[in-house]
Amino acid sequence: MPILKHALAFSLVLFFLQQTLFAQEEEKQPRDSCVWCHLENEEEPEEPAHAMQEDIHAENGLSCVDCHGGDAGLGFDEDEEAAMDPAKGYIGAPEKKDIPRFCARCHSDPGYMRRFNPRVATDQYDRYKTSVHGQLLLRGDEKVAACTDCHGAHGVLSFKDPRSPVYALNIPATCGKCHADREYMAGYRVAKDVVEEYKKGVHGITLLEKGDQAAPACNDCHGNHGAVPPGIPAIGFVCGQCHLNNSELFAESPHKQAFAEEELPECETCHDNHAIEHPTDAMLGTGEESICMDCHEEGSDGYRIAEVLYAKIDSLKLRLSAADSLLQVARKAGMEVSEPLYQLNEANQFLIQGRTMIHSLSEGKVDSLTARGIGLAIEAYEQGLQAIDELQFRRKGLAVSLVFILLLALGLYLKIREIDSRTVFREEEVRV
Repeated sequence: MPILKHALAFSLVLFFLQQTLFAQEEEKQPRDSCVWCHLENEEEPEEPAHAMQEDIHAENGLSCVDCHGGDAGLGFDEDEEAAMDPAKGYIGAPEKKDIPRFCARCHSDPGYMRRFNPRVATDQYDRYKTSVHGQLLLRGDEKVAACTDCHGAHGVLSFKDPRSPVYALNIPATCGKCHADREYMAGYRVAKDVVEEYKKGVHGITLLEKGDQAAPACNDCHGNHGAVPPGIPAIGFVCGQCHLNNSELFAESPHKQAFAEEELPECETCHDNHAIEHPTDAMLGTGEESICMDCHEEGSDGYRIAEVLYAKIDSLKLRLSAADSLLQVARKAGMEVSEPLYQLNEANQFLIQGRTMIHSLSEGKVDSLTARGIGLAIEAYEQGLQAIDELQFRRKGLAVSLVFILLLALGLYLKIREIDSRTVFREEEVRV
């Protein structure tokens, strides 16, 4: 009993201590009348207060008054007008045209933003003002996207959060809220099928179907806050962010000047812009699927170069295919061909480099790569032949061995029969 009394007393002390600490913590963190009112008052919308529970601003210690101003402590006295007094800095919900400047009060202040994330960019507002969206908004067009249209208003999530509308995999759908809506985009001089085309292209398939975030979304090519359609001179640089080798080789090729004179967009002319197809060797040369023939007529220098470049690439492909087929047969038969297979992989790298080098339009540079690849493929093929010859030799040796073993087995069998016959004959003699 004494032990029970002491345990009860100790529990009561802990309980009152917890209550005291909780009360002190409440005093340090005053209640927010904005949240209380929007959750308890049936006349107020609940969505902002609920959404703010996972908002990145709230996670960093910011509250309603940090954006909207006012005094969150006065609302508990049922003095809503005092809590939302403009004299206390209350702003309320900004108009659409004022939203970028509203957000920029913090996001354009390097000193303030450094407190939360030293690496975050603070030039978003300046970039936005240079964008098509920003310029149209300044002219009074409130259909264009402002900060909240892409990021949300309450419940803003980090771009790293898969639920965020600006998460890499979600960006096409976010841009598509406007740009895939033909009725909404009516009146604007932009293509209405860009999102549909992007989804069919190699970039869209890689990002949305395969989940590879290395593939570009809308913002990677058009920009984030300073979104503008890349002009003809800029397209090569935009694509060159990822396809650097191709871009540099093109810049040194005869196409560079020719495209500039004809005012043709560099990469887009051959590869398209949103519905970019996976490049194939058939796009080169003079066949039905060749894009070279869109500009170069039969008999022209361009026609001849396209034909030669395709022949070099195709020759290496045929050598690689023949060597690989032979080595696979040998490998499946149990022969050791790891070295020629490694050599074949090296030859395949020359094929990849040769395909990239096509952008230079240099017969000599492409030939240098494909010739080295062909040399390796021939060596691998010859080693494959040796492996097959050795396999045939082993099979012949095995056949001879089997015949010898069968003959030996037959001889043993006959010898055993002979011994058995003698034993039976002797047994009969003994009986007689």
